[in-house]
Amino acid sequence: MTTAFVLIAASAVGVSSAPADTAPPGDIPDNQAFVTFRGSGYSLKTPEGWGRTRHGSTVTLTDKFNSIRVELARAPQPPSVASAKRGDVARLKATAKNFQLRSVARVARAAGPAVLIIYRAASPPDSVTGKTLLQDVERYTFWKAGRAATITLAAPRGSDNVDAWRLVTNSFRWLP
Repeated sequence: MTTAFVLIAASAVGVSSAPADTAPPGDIPDNQAFVTFRGSGYSLKTPEGWGRTRHGSTVTLTDKFNSIRVELARAPQPPSVASAKRGDVARLKATAKNFQLRSVARVARAAGPAVLIIYRAASPPDSVTGKTLLQDVERYTFWKAGRAATITLAAPRGSDNVDAWRLVTNSFRWLP
């Protein structure tokens, strides 16, 4: 009780201590270690220590409020911005709660070109509290020889994961 009184009194007279430098929920730390994950026909770097679940050809890695999801599918043709707007965006609008499209573009990555859909949407409900939060989402679709790999990265809105997400998507490689 004395400590609380001293802090309140110090604040009232204009004395304050600097707040601790903490990252917002969802920020992947700059010193995060990454390890190579090998899936069925691909590899990519993922943050070390993240939880991993697999459902068929879909792998999801999670940690706190972040997720990386890799889905493989057969695709007779490579994706384009037009096909993504026509098909993928329409499906996302129908399935993602509070969907807000930001952009659709073709981007270059080390494994080749990809179609990138950037959007915001509500997270899945927390298994304990049932609460959701608004997420920033980047969805990359790569294509090679009749196969599509979609990498979806999600974090709470405003998280600074630009470098980490670039590392993950630039590390993607097709395996024989």
